[in-house]
Amino acid sequence: MKPIEALEPAQIKQIDALFFDIDDTFSLHSKILPQAYNALWNLKDAGIRLVPITGRPAGWCDHIARMWPVEGVVGENGAFFFWCEKKTGAFKTHFYDNFMVRSQKRQRLESVKKEILQSIPGAGIASDQGYRETDLAIDFCEDVKPLGREQINKICRIFKKHGATYKVSSIHVNGWFGQYSKLEMTKTMVSKLWGIHLDNEKERYVFCGDSPNDEPMFEYFPISIGVNNVLNFEDQLRFKPGFLTKGEGGIGFAQVAEHILKNR
Repeated sequence: MKPIEALEPAQIKQIDALFFDIDDTFSLHSKILPQAYNALWNLKDAGIRLVPITGRPAGWCDHIARMWPVEGVVGENGAFFFWCEKKTGAFKTHFYDNFMVRSQKRQRLESVKKEILQSIPGAGIASDQGYRETDLAIDFCEDVKPLGREQINKICRIFKKHGATYKVSSIHVNGWFGQYSKLEMTKTMVSKLWGIHLDNEKERYVFCGDSPNDEPMFEYFPISIGVNNVLNFEDQLRFKPGFLTKGEGGIGFAQVAEHILKNR
């Protein structure tokens, strides 16, 4: 991983949009710092399109799409994207599954939840679970005493045993039934909203993240950036970001914005 300063002006000048994770990438210690949020507005004012790509729930993403200076938001690890139309301001949604299928899959996740809670003392249901449409989020350190690596791995094995897809973030293990992902829904969003085939133009787009569930994005984008706390997961990442900030979380995100804007 090269320092963010190694991202050259020639690369920066062609950047059209920045995709970014939220928890421990845009936030730091569960808070959004003023320098990180101000960085969003500075980037937007410079003509950079912004899209959070998160594992957080539909309830959060409704607020983000409406209130943040973003083009849209991909949520629940790729289950949907939300956006507001530019001309009318109307709130819009696009889900991978229809309402009936989502309801059926949530019922299937109940047995997974029961087994995890019975098998792994200390694991909890994420406090934002009530606002989710598609997945089950198991808390291993946000509002519970941090679990060890083996306990987290056991959570993953239970999801796998039930045939669920799972991803590990910096705070949760998220599991769902279906083959969607952050990356595939990002491609769908870019195609639907911007009329762009991302595979043909991905050098114009940047991704910034911090944890194992961002790994497909690190692999895919030629310009991928990790905030410094991604080093906490370095031994778990087969595909690492190309660039690294000095700061962690939102401080690192602000450094990304500063470097882009200084060299744009």
